[in-house]
Amino acid sequence: MVPRPARGVLLVEDQTPIRTLLAEALERAGFEVTACASSKAALAAFPKIDPDLLVADIDLGSRPNGVELATILRTKAPYLGLVFITNYPSIRAFERTITPPERYAFLQKDKLDSTDRLIAVVESALTDAVEPKQDVTVVGDGPIFSLTPAQLEILRAIAAGLTNNEIAQRRGSSLRAVEKMVTRTFEALGLSDDAGTNPRVIATNLYTRTYGYPDRDDAT
Repeated sequence: MVPRPARGVLLVEDQTPIRTLLAEALERAGFEVTACASSKAALAAFPKIDPDLLVADIDLGSRPNGVELATILRTKAPYLGLVFITNYPSIRAFERTITPPERYAFLQKDKLDSTDRLIAVVESALTDAVEPKQDVTVVGDGPIFSLTPAQLEILRAIAAGLTNNEIAQRRGSSLRAVEKMVTRTFEALGLSDDAGTNPRVIATNLYTRTYGYPDRDDAT
């Protein structure tokens, strides 16, 4: 039997220890790995290697992020398999804050506890006959998932540490309009200004537990 040619993986991860761990695991599984620390390096490497699969962290510390990189590369190679690895605590959080291309696999970094788990997700992204594997924690239903897009933007800005005045400036809105939106967002979350509670702190904790820590520069 003629052996199957090694499949190529473009690995993009800005954290060196994780990048090294993933590259070694994939190479042991028989993949040819090109590892990059940034999207810029990955875009330069892509035409030279024509990979079968992109494995990318979502947050690469600079733009394009992993999802934006995948979108760019899918226009060049529609057959490209996609695996996103991330610290996002929920697949629902990921899908609601970043619009990914169709057909992708997803693996949380805290689930990188075995090579078998990683390879199962990778293989699912390379097999057209099955849905790519989503090896994730699904955060249960709650009021945060019922927020409107505008309310979620306000909550993200609060979690990023912006004041109402800063939010108003970034949105080009009046302070009064932002104050009303903040109040409605808190009401939708079931939060109030009762003595002994700080709805802004509670809302921040709720956001970060669900969506991770927002970037102050990207808020609103």
